[in-house]
Amino acid sequence: MVCTGAKSEELARLAARKYARIIQKIGFSAKFTEFKIQNIVGSCDVKFPIRLEKLAFAHGQYCSYEPELFPGLIYRMLNPKIVLLIFVSGKIVLTGAKDKQFRKEQDREQDDGSQQ
Repeated sequence: MVCTGAKSEELARLAARKYARIIQKIGFSAKFTEFKIQNIVGSCDVKFPIRLEKLAFAHGQYCSYEPELFPGLIYRMLNPKIVLLIFVSGKIVLTGAKDKQFRKEQDREQDDGSQQ
């Protein structure tokens, strides 16, 4: 089963449990086992326009920008291994994180910066 749209890991787990219970009630022998987060998605708005052509030129090895096919620039980060969809409007979608490690790394970097 795939559960999408939950705002937290706890809510995703709860939704999956409820669904397994519904399946059990209609007569199937469903079990709730091996729950796993496969993908974490985030979004933000930097509140200023982004020059996608310039970004693609400066970071060409990480970017794919084909405005005729898709309006956003696809930026593939290596560490952490995530994909950003960057739009000229300043909106950004981050996807592909497998666990909260990405957020933990960001928090640690911010803590290190504030201590200096």
